[in-house]
Amino acid sequence: MRLYYFRHAQSCNNHRWDQTESSDGREPDPELTEFGHRQLSLLAACMQQNDPCLDPTGEPLGITHLYTSLMIRAVETGMAISNALNIPLVAWPDLHERGGMWDFDEDGNRVGVAGPGRSFFETRFPDLILPDELGERGWWDRPKEDVDEVSQRARRILNHLHAAHGDDDRVAVVAHGGLYNSLLRVLLEIETDTRFWIELNNTAVSRIDFDDEGFRLVYSNHTGHIPPDLIT
Repeated sequence: MRLYYFRHAQSCNNHRWDQTESSDGREPDPELTEFGHRQLSLLAACMQQNDPCLDPTGEPLGITHLYTSLMIRAVETGMAISNALNIPLVAWPDLHERGGMWDFDEDGNRVGVAGPGRSFFETRFPDLILPDELGERGWWDRPKEDVDEVSQRARRILNHLHAAHGDDDRVAVVAHGGLYNSLLRVLLEIETDTRFWIELNNTAVSRIDFDDEGFRLVYSNHTGHIPPDLIT
């Protein structure tokens, strides 16, 4: 199996952090910025043209399966990829960012908040394939995820990918920078309390090849499809 990992385009929270290095005023489920839509347009254009700039090895992506987090910034990014490649986009709730859906309460504590429900996605993203269990209550609606839960989820994602996909599958996921680092922690067997971070820019693509003997990180954080002044 070949795995392509795409980070979503720039969100309002990303922009706010770049400007202030603060979480003040963050949103639990931010939209893309105008800058993010420009990044996404370039990514989609390269995909439509099967441009080798998307893979520094020069190989065509040849994506056969496409999954997305249910966070809006990822769904918007995933739909653009889906339309460019003309392949279905499947929502996979486990691909959410570390912590899940959360916000600050009046005392400054981080608390879980409900995500959008089924009718929201059916109205705004009618071509998105939703999980059968998604109802109107919201896809999250539980406490903020802790560190141990993130590690367990990362292992669950990897196990599911191995169980669901064979050697010839080229799988793409559209998700988040924090989750990418959690997946790498599991693959590299890095303890959760060890300082570790691999940079992942907005719309960057990384590639991991799996076989019976293990895996190979072919490249990480590739942004050849966007000019330097659009990299965030």
